[in-house]
Amino acid sequence: MADVELAPLRSMGDFLLDSARFQIPQINDPEKWCNRVLNNLLYYQSNYFLAALLIFLLIGIIHPVQILFGFTALAICFGLFVYFTNNQYKARRFKHDHPVFCVAAIIASGYFVVYMFGAVLVFLFGIAFPLLLILIHASLRLRNLKNKFANKLEYVGLKRTPMGLILEGLGQEQEAGS
Repeated sequence: MADVELAPLRSMGDFLLDSARFQIPQINDPEKWCNRVLNNLLYYQSNYFLAALLIFLLIGIIHPVQILFGFTALAICFGLFVYFTNNQYKARRFKHDHPVFCVAAIIASGYFVVYMFGAVLVFLFGIAFPLLLILIHASLRLRNLKNKFANKLEYVGLKRTPMGLILEGLGQEQEAGS
């Protein structure tokens, strides 16, 4: 992790305005489309991280209570899932010893999920919407010479970036940079 360096923030002209060229990808050639997306993710990664953060913060400013409650609801559900999957014996024993409490807890948690559903949707929208915009931009943006050169440096390992590590973790490192 020590050799990871942040990619530079690309100019707004390069990212969206002046020199930016967009074209609908060839849907019948998914390999070429995937290559374009991966290379744009590597080249514009700082812009994508910043855009995702700004959009999430904007949604959080518009709906602060729903974002907070949605995050809390998902964190509680995730925490309970982890606890009960790691402590199966204790959970079974507790269900056996306290059946009325368990039925009440199931009803209460069902009510909680239904009550918090709107907040959970706002929170998930705050995460999914920036990802959708990033995917659309990475799919439509044509690569330029600087993009190809920067991606070759990442591909041969001379430069390690956060997006490169994420793509490597997802098993996409061999395809990027070609």
